[in-house]
Amino acid sequence: MKIAIIGFGRMGKEAASVAKARGHEVVTIDKSGDADFSSVSTLSLNGVDVAIDFSSPESAIENASLCNKHSVNLVMGTTGWYSEMEKMKKSVKGIGFIWSGNFSIGVNAFFRMLRNAAGIMDKLKEYDVAIVEHHHAGKGDSPSGTAKMLSDIILEKVKRKKRAITERLDRKIAPEEIHVSSVRIGSVPGTHAVIFDSPVDTIELVHTARGRSGFASGAVMAAEWINGKKGFYTINDLMDGIIGGA
Repeated sequence: MKIAIIGFGRMGKEAASVAKARGHEVVTIDKSGDADFSSVSTLSLNGVDVAIDFSSPESAIENASLCNKHSVNLVMGTTGWYSEMEKMKKSVKGIGFIWSGNFSIGVNAFFRMLRNAAGIMDKLKEYDVAIVEHHHAGKGDSPSGTAKMLSDIILEKVKRKKRAITERLDRKIAPEEIHVSSVRIGSVPGTHAVIFDSPVDTIELVHTARGRSGFASGAVMAAEWINGKKGFYTINDLMDGIIGGA
């Protein structure tokens, strides 16, 4: 395929490297001088089969609209735009679109493990639950898209929990709340922990990324999967194709 990488920062560079290693032609789009093109346009999308977006929350919907205009399918790896989900759906109604807060295959296996574990913990009322995530100092959003997806799983499966709290707490947390806390430090690519705590013990489920290659590989796999498709998809659709409905 011919793949356009929109956003040529650390993740974009990693995705470009993975795509080339898998035999794809790559063009890069970014305002920086490192990329092949400075903007998403007829010229930069010429002959492109699928674009992968690792840009910014502020430009995600505009980039999606431009891909839609030029009939280029899109993998949306950028996070932080989810409050405008309905606007995004309208923006990509003519193409194949797949999004995730995290395209790492390992993280998405982690999601499925958590779904099963949370179903068990729903029946064990003595256990409380919280989420802690660590990322590098340059990350632009907080909490991470992955942490939000983890909290959504908890809210779905653990019925006594009704809402996630992501801001600083200067009060006692309510029993129906999940605290999602974020740490920004150094060069950490990403660590997410779901903690189940009771008066007698603690159970932790943890995913630690060793680098960005896992996220980039998953995004390129998503590009291969969405090529030739139409419709609005999530990473769950890709995972179903890999491991079935487990």
